[in-house]
Amino acid sequence: MNKLNFGTAGAPRNPANLSTVDGIKRVAELGLDCMEVEFVEGVRMSKETAKQAAVVAANRNIRLSVHAPYFINLNAREAEKIQASQLRLIQSARVGAMCGAMDVVFHAAYYMGCSSEQTYDNVKKYLLEVKDQLTKENIEINLRPEVMGKLSQFGALDELLNLAAETGGTAPCIDFAHWRARTGKNNSYEEFCGTLAKISKRLGTSALGNMHIHAAGIAFGDKGELHHLNFEDSDFKYEELLRALNDFHVGGILICESPNLEDDARLLQTHYINLHNKNN
Repeated sequence: MNKLNFGTAGAPRNPANLSTVDGIKRVAELGLDCMEVEFVEGVRMSKETAKQAAVVAANRNIRLSVHAPYFINLNAREAEKIQASQLRLIQSARVGAMCGAMDVVFHAAYYMGCSSEQTYDNVKKYLLEVKDQLTKENIEINLRPEVMGKLSQFGALDELLNLAAETGGTAPCIDFAHWRARTGKNNSYEEFCGTLAKISKRLGTSALGNMHIHAAGIAFGDKGELHHLNFEDSDFKYEELLRALNDFHVGGILICESPNLEDDARLLQTHYINLHNKNN
């Protein structure tokens, strides 16, 4: 049976200003299962801290992933920006692997006036170069481009499923809140099931057994995502999402990105456990 692990995007908010290592300890104290280490402003973790994080997480059975810096655009016009983007992704993978993380989540690109097809070709080309470098360094970690919430960003579901199928060693991070914001729909049990069925059809049922998921309430407009919300302040149907995940026997990581982080992460976990115990 696949296990679905619940955790936070970064260290829990209470108490404030926890380090990564203390954040992992706090996640364990809360009874959560995982944490996404946030490198979103830059990869600034020492080797010593990364190794300590790996030990602390392993001792507490906390699964880790990392989120690469926001400043990545594999469709940039300038060669130096492409190279800098690749380096940020490689650095995230290097330090993530030291932490014992299994996944690197990242925002792949902006369209920059290009078509989806042109952008896809560029992302695929430069992502394969990153994979080649990681292979040379014997770094084994999943590269997970994220479903994005703004229409200006590369990251529609079909784009990422095709990328995963054609590159190997990559898999999408399915952000259900972003997908809701991007499409203006995809907020019902039937639609959540449709997304999971599409993943299974394109990547195989094994892909459902090791997913990396983001969830939160979401505010959005005509151009997509505006900002995240707590579940109680949004219309996101998280109970229906959890029912779909349970019915499709999804395993892996579910990271809560609500502003209140650990409260909504525990809300999701508790509801899912009750649902799972009731139906299995």
